[in-house]
Amino acid sequence: MDLMTILTPEMISLHLSGTTKDEIIDELIDVAMRSGKVGDRNGAKAAVLEREARMSTGMKHGIAIPHGKTGAVADLVACVGISDNEVDFDALDHKGCRIYIMTLSPLEKTGPHLQFLAEVSTLFRSEEKRQAILAATTPQEVIALLTP
Repeated sequence: MDLMTILTPEMISLHLSGTTKDEIIDELIDVAMRSGKVGDRNGAKAAVLEREARMSTGMKHGIAIPHGKTGAVADLVACVGISDNEVDFDALDHKGCRIYIMTLSPLEKTGPHLQFLAEVSTLFRSEEKRQAILAATTPQEVIALLTP
């Protein structure tokens, strides 16, 4: 998978302002809409919220990976958001999140979002990389940090 074709500068938001999980998801959906590949904003949001209702996608180390499978997209859509402040995302380590990686996948395809997450998984292991992403001042810096 070529992350550069999925993560373009317009799919990165450096200063999410939401203070709740729902507000962050709204902002990420707005970022995803910029791709022009999301046909139904409400359907996309409903898919992400339905997934969150089953189990939070707040991980560890300040990272959350909200995602959903929806008929609103024909191909994988991914975006990254960075929040200036920690937001309670019901994370596994009970800490606030600041880095959000959201994917929207077509209903009939199970592999693309898993492959995408595998590609950016170094973020989960590297404190140095997480801090560099939080300090990034341009979307291009974030993309460079996430891509090999």
